[in-house]
Amino acid sequence: MSIEAVTEAADGPRSKRPAILVAAMERFGEVGYEAIKWSEVADRVGIGQTALYHYFESKAHCLLTIMRLALRNSDAAFRKGVEGTGDSLSALRAAVRAAYALSPGEVQQNRILQSNIAILANERTSEREENERQLCRELVSRIERNWTELLEEGMRRGEFAEQDARLTARNMLGLIVGVWRWYRPDGALTLDVIAESVENACVLIATGGKPRKSTPRKKRS
Repeated sequence: MSIEAVTEAADGPRSKRPAILVAAMERFGEVGYEAIKWSEVADRVGIGQTALYHYFESKAHCLLTIMRLALRNSDAAFRKGVEGTGDSLSALRAAVRAAYALSPGEVQQNRILQSNIAILANERTSEREENERQLCRELVSRIERNWTELLEEGMRRGEFAEQDARLTARNMLGLIVGVWRWYRPDGALTLDVIAESVENACVLIATGGKPRKSTPRKKRS
């Protein structure tokens, strides 16, 4: 599993934090978050529990960090995907494709995120857990805003049908992220096939079933 998907700027070359996150993702993916003992993650990394607690105070703290990094990666993928696109329709297609252009590690992150999304609903008693939860919620709002603004711009340019942009963005995101609840890398459907299907569905939603003529799209500042 890729270290890059869970690495942050503050992680030094001697930090065990990325390795702990990767090990946790592997174990959560194998048997589920609830079934894993926190000590199993330490065993997989090859460190003692004291060292584990230096980085994460609990299994929930680790889970919330994995979820935050998955959301961070999704936000970055959207921004990179739409950069330089010539019109809103092309931007929409690129954004959907970017949502599925993932490494195996990022796929695992998204599966864990969607399987445990309910944890973001309630305040945590631990300060460090609550900080990660709030950062996750801020990223969820930012991602929703990205898609809403894309749709609003397409409506202004006459490429998309006039409708509630925020509600439409939420519907599209539900369609996009719902894939992670059932997709498996060894399944019959590839991510390319899934991406094409979801892309076409999102275009139909955005255009009301009637694609408009594309117009030049201003680059984001």
